[in-house]
Amino acid sequence: MPPADGAEPAGGGSRGGPLRDCLDGLRMAGGTLTAVPVAAPRVDRAVAGWAMALAPLVGAALGTAAAAVLAAALLVGLPGFLSAVLAVGSLALLTRGLHLDGLADLADGLGSGRPAEGALEIMRRSDIGPFGVITLVLVLLIQTAALGAVADSSPAAAAAALVAAAASGRLAITWACTPRVPSARPEGLGAFVSGTVPYWAAAAATGAVVAVSALAGLAGGGAFALSCALAAAAGPAAAALLLARALRRTGGITGDTLGALSETATTAALLVTAAAAA
Repeated sequence: MPPADGAEPAGGGSRGGPLRDCLDGLRMAGGTLTAVPVAAPRVDRAVAGWAMALAPLVGAALGTAAAAVLAAALLVGLPGFLSAVLAVGSLALLTRGLHLDGLADLADGLGSGRPAEGALEIMRRSDIGPFGVITLVLVLLIQTAALGAVADSSPAAAAAALVAAAASGRLAITWACTPRVPSARPEGLGAFVSGTVPYWAAAAATGAVVAVSALAGLAGGGAFALSCALAAAAGPAAAALLLARALRRTGGITGDTLGALSETATTAALLVTAAAAA
């Protein structure tokens, strides 16, 4: 998958064939989107394109791991809400909290009301302001309450919902790296991955996520399978609204923006499955 803009490889690596790019991209996705210490032997924009296109696969793996935590908690008799807290907490641990940190930073930047440069400067800071704190609390409460509601209805359905939501969250990252979505800065993760995912690859990833979510949802019944498919599509749609707002205010994407989009899509997907379970 060549970069959308035809950029030359960065970092001194030589361009490999499609299979090598794909494998290196999968390693980059794992190392970038999780706490697992996976190092790609070669990192350039061709590899970055594969990494962002394969992000939903990493999301599905994260969701499966968190679903195992959820199932174990429910199996020992913990209530649905507490089990959901442990599952959502495990997702934060598996990602080093990077997506949540990005959500808080973007909330502070957008909430500041400052022009683009001022908002980006706020997002660069290591501290979290009031907008970030409020956003984190609300998002985590919504995620745990929604997942807990599904768990109270059906543990199997809750596990499926978590896989669908985690994959949907990373699918939002894939779409944010398609052409015509600029970077807010000339450096950083946003600049490195901006425009690297062709539209056909994002569309293929969307089809795969919707299909996998529907299959996982069969654990909760045919109707819930449809709900999981809708949830997988609703997540990136909700994230697109935030992306539009971020582009107007900051001029492009940053690593923080990608994390915020992921958490937004995950939350929206969980809300849809909770509504279906109710």
